[in-house]
Amino acid sequence: MAVNWIALIVFVFFFGLITIMGFVAVRWRRGDLDLLHEWGLAGGRFGTVVTWFLLGGDLYTAYTFIAVPALAFGAGAIAFYAVPYTIIVYPLVFLVFPRLWSVAKRHGYVTAADFVAGRYDSRSLALAVAVTGIVATMPYIALQLVGIQVVIAAMGVGASGWLGELPLILAFVVLAAFTYSSGLRAPAMIAIVKDMMIYITVIAAVIVIPIELGGFGKIFAAVPPQKLLLAPPTATSWGAYSGFATLAFGSALALFLYPHAVTGVLSSSSRHVIRRNAALLPAYSFVLGLIALLGFMALAAGVDKAPEFAALFKQYGPNFAVPALILASFPAWFAGFAFAAIGIGALVPAAIMSIAAANLYTRNIYRPFVNPGCTPRQESQMAKWVSLVVKFGALLFIIFLPQQYAIQLQLLGGVWVIQTLPAVIVGLYTRWFDSRALLLGWAAGIASGTWMAAMLDFKGSIYPLVIAGFTLPGYAAFYSLILNLAVTIVATLALRAAGAVARDDTLAEDYR
Repeated sequence: MAVNWIALIVFVFFFGLITIMGFVAVRWRRGDLDLLHEWGLAGGRFGTVVTWFLLGGDLYTAYTFIAVPALAFGAGAIAFYAVPYTIIVYPLVFLVFPRLWSVAKRHGYVTAADFVAGRYDSRSLALAVAVTGIVATMPYIALQLVGIQVVIAAMGVGASGWLGELPLILAFVVLAAFTYSSGLRAPAMIAIVKDMMIYITVIAAVIVIPIELGGFGKIFAAVPPQKLLLAPPTATSWGAYSGFATLAFGSALALFLYPHAVTGVLSSSSRHVIRRNAALLPAYSFVLGLIALLGFMALAAGVDKAPEFAALFKQYGPNFAVPALILASFPAWFAGFAFAAIGIGALVPAAIMSIAAANLYTRNIYRPFVNPGCTPRQESQMAKWVSLVVKFGALLFIIFLPQQYAIQLQLLGGVWVIQTLPAVIVGLYTRWFDSRALLLGWAAGIASGTWMAAMLDFKGSIYPLVIAGFTLPGYAAFYSLILNLAVTIVATLALRAAGAVARDDTLAEDYR
């Protein structure tokens, strides 16, 4: 494809705008950035509106904008699991996460692993939670680069070798610079612009494209029947129904266990802000449903059959469906605006994810195991350097390894991060579980979930569990979590029978 100069100029303009905002953010709600709490959580000062934009920008990423419609384009109705799971999750957030905010505020916790260390008096369990969070986050950051890669290629900037990777490298140099200098304040400020651009793009797409294609009736008529409905149950299987249900429920349980989601929650100014956001954030679920429909619109438009897009579909597969649809449906200036929205939608979550990973490493690996006597300034400086290392590692991952590896690891990320649920979520309500039992359950969940993903050749996450000849397809993370809980309960009973006890640094009133 030839370079689409109009789209590229608009894209660069908005990227330049958010770059300026990222550096200006250091002066926004000014705090001492030599303190980890200020750099990594913005001092916990964000109110309802900023938190809404921050969590929205954090959870609804560029890869969401690309991957959910791509799944609808390639696999059909299963893609819509994203809508119920983002509806299920917010009642859980409303009930659970104000408790985490309260105990974190009382004790100065910066990460979920900080809470685990205090609740269970176990550095080993906190280390397991921290390592799980970091490992689950790394491929997630890399996948944000996939979103940027696709839209850059859609504008015709697709030279081979280092020249082709140069725009991606420049984008992440900018990201690294303003994250280092401004901490969480930068993505929070940029998230406001990013979310407004995403809303404008999606609303325009769901109005203009159906009109061009003759209405939603013609769009759904053009979708192959097997992609419109899930495979129904049979005498020996629950079909796709159980897979859809467990994928939605398991994803809901895992979402706010990701370190970047916890970082967004702990940056809030009060527990009431979290509750208000749990009530307001389903607005993003509505937008997500519209985004998923773009996959069906791309099928109806037949963008994969257009000769000018053949090479890019061959390179990126269904991930190119949305950029191709935008190019085919809008003038170049609006395509540049939409691609900028997607590109900025990659930088915001990537920044928050790198900060969250840096917080985990610094608080739960560096300080307890490497330099217990570190000063607050040393702690903050280490987090800044680690955030750079994390972003640089994600960049190398995308440049030198096939994208499929990042996708496979991100699938595993959900399987792994959900194994911290017993320690973190259950731990917010009861201290009954023994820390050693939680470690055993965590190990069992990690091992079984990884094994199920390996049995699927790391190409999917729905494992066909067979019980007495009846097949129960289900999300590998959900099945492995059940095993995790079972092992934890049995081991706790055994250890309590042996008289094991441990200290708890928290009190009942800390959670209110």
